[in-house]
Amino acid sequence: MNEKTIHLLERTFRFGVDVLKFLSTLPYNFIYKVPMLQLSRSATSIGANYEEAQGAVSKKDFSHKIGISYREARESIYWLRTLNELYQDEKYQLDFEKFKVEAVELKKIFTSIKISSSK
Repeated sequence: MNEKTIHLLERTFRFGVDVLKFLSTLPYNFIYKVPMLQLSRSATSIGANYEEAQGAVSKKDFSHKIGISYREARESIYWLRTLNELYQDEKYQLDFEKFKVEAVELKKIFTSIKISSSK
C-alpha cells in the first residue's frame, strides 16, 4: 500500500471519529436525532468504503466503492449544513465549518480517484 493510500485511510478514519466526537457534544433534541444519525452514518461510511476499496476484487469493484465514498462525502456535507442551521450557537460554528471543508476536500479527492481509476 502506498503512502498516499495510507494517509487517506487515516484521514477518512479520523474524519469519521472526529465527527462522532463532535456530535456527542451537541445538546440533544429529539427532533435533531435523524440528521445527527444520518451524519454519523455518512461520515463514518466514507472511510469504511475506502477501506473496503483496498480489498476490491476488480477494478470495477474498486471504482464502485470509491463512488460510494464520494457519495457519502456529499451526503455528509448535506447533513453538516442541516445541523449547522439547527445549531446556530456561535460555539459550534468553527467545528461545522471545519467539517464541511474537510468533507468537500474528501469529495474532491474521491472524484479524482474515480476519474483516474476509470482510465
